[in-house]
Amino acid sequence: MAIFFNGGDCTEDINVHLRDALEQIPSFSVCSADTILRGIKELAVETEIFINPSSGVSHEFNINGKLNSLLLKLACKTGLLKSGVAYDLDYDNTVISTEKYDSKKTYKHVHGYQPGVASIAHPEFSHAIPVYVEGRNGNSQAKYLQADTLTRMFGQLTNENIRIGRFRADSASYQEEVLRALETHTESFYIRANRCAKLDNILGSIAPEKWQKIRLGVQEMEVTDLSDYKPFSKDRSYRLVITRIRRKDEQADVFSGDAFTYRAILTNEHTSSNEAVVRFYNARGASERLFDVLNNDFGWSKLPCSFLAENTSFMLMTAMYANFYTYIIGEYSRKVDWLKPTDRLKKFIFRFITVSAKWIRTGRREVLKLFTSKDYKPILN
Repeated sequence: MAIFFNGGDCTEDINVHLRDALEQIPSFSVCSADTILRGIKELAVETEIFINPSSGVSHEFNINGKLNSLLLKLACKTGLLKSGVAYDLDYDNTVISTEKYDSKKTYKHVHGYQPGVASIAHPEFSHAIPVYVEGRNGNSQAKYLQADTLTRMFGQLTNENIRIGRFRADSASYQEEVLRALETHTESFYIRANRCAKLDNILGSIAPEKWQKIRLGVQEMEVTDLSDYKPFSKDRSYRLVITRIRRKDEQADVFSGDAFTYRAILTNEHTSSNEAVVRFYNARGASERLFDVLNNDFGWSKLPCSFLAENTSFMLMTAMYANFYTYIIGEYSRKVDWLKPTDRLKKFIFRFITVSAKWIRTGRREVLKLFTSKDYKPILN
């Protein structure tokens, strides 16, 4: 954690750049990069292989239950999460491009991994809080066995008494078995619906007066909904909120027959307005920003090990570091006005870590003398 909090971005920085500075801290032992990597490997669990019976393709999943449990326990211990509160949870998969020994080709035509990450939106911070990470190799698409992944995730959350009120995900979750799992573990869900022949037939038959004009930021669109949409079976119906945006090129859609781009959100919630549903779903941007934070601030773009199991341990450890940082910046920003809870790690390093200082021994104790005009005393109190 000291590597990333001191401006490093890979494990070897401890040997090359940071050792001399960190060894000045009294009673602080600095280990080598090899020792850190050995510790990461000891925390790894064996990767499981699932074979798709229809295609015969093997999929590698790394399911580290103990580190995921620790990730949640630490989030609760720091007060980022509280038992019994109904949270909004996002689930998504991200492609990490890497040429590791066991990495496989992704749908983006690069080798890498495609871990599944669940995160909980926090009202104080610009990015979400990671609460579950499951390693997947690059050839395992987000929709493959997603219901099983979500069931394991909800089991971890239940063990810590973390309640999920609303769930958001992209079209990879648009599966009947996923919806059944969500009905069991959440109060409501919001899933991006796939275009299909059934939906295309409906779009062309919606009367013009059914559409309501709304504005989201600078984007104007029209919205309507279907209260009894049955995507998979005749016995289960859901609400489908549909938006359409006029195309700038005025090119007519071959299925709907008009010049609009259509999108739809499937939900089991029937009380909120159509505009409120669209606004809530579009707030998934916090989870997208989380991937930016994990990739660029906490080392996901430079995985240190050669195998999926070890790199999954690393991703879980750095997810804990990200949560520690969220806690620290939240606490410190309440005490000094030159730090904000939305500040990224780089700004925190410039304003808090890279400060001229000297360790002085006085009164039989070590005192850190700061050479700066900023007042750090409120943080120390």
